[in-house]
Amino acid sequence: MDFLGPEEIERVEREHAEGVTARYVVQLFSTRRVRFSEATFRKYVQAGLLPRSKRVGHKGKNRGSTGLYPVAVVRRVNAIKKMMKEGMTLEDIRRSFVFFKNHIDQVDQTLDEVFDGFEQQLGHRPFGHAHRRELEGTLHELRRRGEELVRDVTRLGSAVTAAPGPGAAHT
Repeated sequence: MDFLGPEEIERVEREHAEGVTARYVVQLFSTRRVRFSEATFRKYVQAGLLPRSKRVGHKGKNRGSTGLYPVAVVRRVNAIKKMMKEGMTLEDIRRSFVFFKNHIDQVDQTLDEVFDGFEQQLGHRPFGHAHRRELEGTLHELRRRGEELVRDVTRLGSAVTAAPGPGAAHT
């Protein structure tokens, strides 16, 4: 069983920034002799360990749609599989930072979508120059604060879910 190395994960993230299908992720791990199926992938999504997909329609009549997952699922599956090899159960993993990171990533993505929507509206609305600059400044500041909040929550999550060090008191 060969897990993905950091360079390979970064390559996949660059090449598939738009997202990946569950089938692609399963094949990626299967080629490395890591036991992983689409049923297991769905189980991880249902357990909250992986984010849900976004449906992306195909051009043309009755062409259907494909579920695309954020490319970060590759990194997350790799981490989950490593944790399981070390003897952790899915419940242990749910209590770990992996579970919380999924939710933090969703908050980050949603904030980006909201801010992008506001920015688009600003571009299409007839505001006076001074008012537009004020709104743009507010939007810029909110983006900065949102990024700061996500960083702080990530740091807190890492600290709270870290394994206790030797000699840690259990109260």
